[in-house]
Amino acid sequence: MKYLIGTDIGTSGTKSILMDTEGHLIAQDLEEYDVLTPKPLWAEQWPNVWVDGVKDSIRKTVAKSGVDPKDIKGIGISGLYGGSGIPVDENMQPVRPDLIWMDRRAQEETEWVKEHVDGDRLTEITGNDVVDPYYGYTKILWIKNHEPENWKKIHMFLPPNNYAIYELTGKVSIDHSAAGNIGGLYDINTHTWSEEMMAAMGIPTHMMPTPIVDSTTVVGGLTAEAAIDLGLVEGTPIIPGGVDVGAANVGMGIFKPGKYVAAIGSSMNAALVSEKPIKGQGLIVWPYPYKSEKLVYNFSGSATAGAITKWFRDNMAQFEVEKQKQGGDNAYVALNKESKGIEPGSEGLVVLPYFMGERAPIWNSDAKGLVFGLSLAHTKAHLYHAFQEAVCYALRHSIESTGRDLGEYIIIAGGVTNSPDWVQMFADVTGYAVRTPIEDAEANLGDVMMAGIGTGTLSVEDVQKWQVLGPEVKPDPVRHDIYNNYYHLYRKLYNDLEGDMHDLSEIQKDAVSKLKDSVEA
Repeated sequence: MKYLIGTDIGTSGTKSILMDTEGHLIAQDLEEYDVLTPKPLWAEQWPNVWVDGVKDSIRKTVAKSGVDPKDIKGIGISGLYGGSGIPVDENMQPVRPDLIWMDRRAQEETEWVKEHVDGDRLTEITGNDVVDPYYGYTKILWIKNHEPENWKKIHMFLPPNNYAIYELTGKVSIDHSAAGNIGGLYDINTHTWSEEMMAAMGIPTHMMPTPIVDSTTVVGGLTAEAAIDLGLVEGTPIIPGGVDVGAANVGMGIFKPGKYVAAIGSSMNAALVSEKPIKGQGLIVWPYPYKSEKLVYNFSGSATAGAITKWFRDNMAQFEVEKQKQGGDNAYVALNKESKGIEPGSEGLVVLPYFMGERAPIWNSDAKGLVFGLSLAHTKAHLYHAFQEAVCYALRHSIESTGRDLGEYIIIAGGVTNSPDWVQMFADVTGYAVRTPIEDAEANLGDVMMAGIGTGTLSVEDVQKWQVLGPEVKPDPVRHDIYNNYYHLYRKLYNDLEGDMHDLSEIQKDAVSKLKDSVEA
């Protein structure tokens, strides 16, 4: 029997799985960590947590599996959208933490790009028609403008999965999906770095890594040191699985255009794969991991989806967390039990899930989180239920942004699928039937598939025979009708409060400035 490993570097944890070539999950391991948020709207991570997570999860997965390392034919490694990427010096040592996708600090840089770079050319070259702090190139400009001493040291920016691959193989590369997701600097027409855009941004060409490869390319083999550390064989092939949400689509069996997949983890990435970029809708566009030079990934989605329920757990569910530590139910399971039976609309609660600003489809760094409709009759269970509904509303908004009929069902992957009630809620809110993966290993599964294809261990035809999706969960028409009213209010609340959200940001900035001046005086 032959085996493959799929490793995905996430925002809050790195997970590895080991599968056989018939699609059976043999072993897995998850290593968790935290995001650094030193200031409001800032989010960054040192790469050592990712590298340690990759090594620890692979090592433990291999040990749990009990398989002969000689039978492990390849490892696919995907990763979160790394924003700026990890800035490394000429010795490949990190200069500062990576400004990850969630970070929103590059507001001034965004305005500078809008004023100084030809927007039509930017869209024509990159496929993206929105300039926003979400994109890696604006974060790179922030480092250039605010940390000149660090800027002098930086030799290159490497996305999380490509940096981890370097640590394991000693080889530098970047996959097309990670390159395209930096935005602004990647030419989606020629599938190369755009010298025109890099010159316009004032970013040296050497800072963007090469070669740029498809996510079914073997970019190197495990070094002797890494092999010993992981309990594997020297030279075991490594494949870059690409940006995790794209890898998740591959894991759901998407090898051609058409099907809508929402990967919901800390954030939500809801996307259609197409042959040409979908322009003019404010969607984020970059190459699909599979056949990167022929297929395009067009997505939108909430910046904080699972992250808001994690925030709720950490800040408002200490009782459930403590019970979990004592051997009780997982805190999320306990919260789901408490909120079970609460009717659509949470008895008059609507939550806006914009806890870190928002990217597509509203593109507003000043967007704020909101709990609307609170009364003394509401409990913690109502609040948690409303938080879950907010993520469902965000998905419906993303679906509507495509302007397309998505067929009989959509696919939802990620941690939210562990809750059958939440999956039903997604169906009821969106009006679409929902299918979910059988195993909770979407990006990892895509990594396995691409590692198999890249090493020749598997073919596309082989993996398409795997049963990866469960049955349809159909929407309840009565609940869908009720949710229509709440959803329209959800959309209206944002439109009504958009100006107030901006004013609040300005008041906050003014307060910080005055307090700083007072301390210095």
